[in-house]
Amino acid sequence: MTHVLSDGWVIARAHLLHWVRNPAAILSGLLYPIVMVLLFGYVFGSAMAVAGAGENYREYLMPGMLGQTMAVGITTTLIVVTTQASRGVTDRYRSMPVSQTGVVLGRAIADMAGSTLELTILIACGMAVGWSWHNGPLNALAAMGLLLLLRFSLIWVGIFAGLKLTPEAASASWMIMLPLTMVANTFVSPAQMPGWMGALAEWNPLSATVAACRQLFGNPGFAGESWAAQHAVLLAVAWPVAITLVFLPLSARAYRRLSR
Repeated sequence: MTHVLSDGWVIARAHLLHWVRNPAAILSGLLYPIVMVLLFGYVFGSAMAVAGAGENYREYLMPGMLGQTMAVGITTTLIVVTTQASRGVTDRYRSMPVSQTGVVLGRAIADMAGSTLELTILIACGMAVGWSWHNGPLNALAAMGLLLLLRFSLIWVGIFAGLKLTPEAASASWMIMLPLTMVANTFVSPAQMPGWMGALAEWNPLSATVAACRQLFGNPGFAGESWAAQHAVLLAVAWPVAITLVFLPLSARAYRRLSR
């Protein structure tokens, strides 16, 4: 285990150094959620009405935007993993005397570092446009922890899929992620959707995290009559843990069985 952790940190450090030396990628990754906050908060938000949110739609929007940003981060993981595999970087790692599990762990550590920075900047942006938390700093930190837990679980999905897909297929992953993050309680209440779509939205893992964050932040819109809505915090932990338990070993196994 010590060997795995040590190698994982070395690989993560290499990824982070490459990330820091590529400022264009940093800016593009950070600007997208900020632009989305401004668009939905001021452009579309003026015409949005969500039960319980009052006149300040941004109070309802921000937890959803935070959750969507963590979920869409899976596309970054996918693209990086497939690109490294196609360019021979993955083969290089496999030829070195390093732990194979440590390689995928290093990718996860690097992505978590980037996601933490992205989450921090997005929260600051939300506060700048009038959003805030109302249940104290401890509950706010718990909400941030749930957001990062969701991102951590989806990293393993991204690594596993990235080892199976081509760069062209990975670049189109946003076409799948966008509807998955929209059919949730991110921007509107599931009660305002058609019945079948609202049911899907309530049981979307992203909805659990977003609803739990609204509850912990003290923002409007977390209440609901379904079992999923009433146990959002429980599901916000259970869904990521289940996803991690499935895809972490699958990712390590897929890496060990690479034939590229």
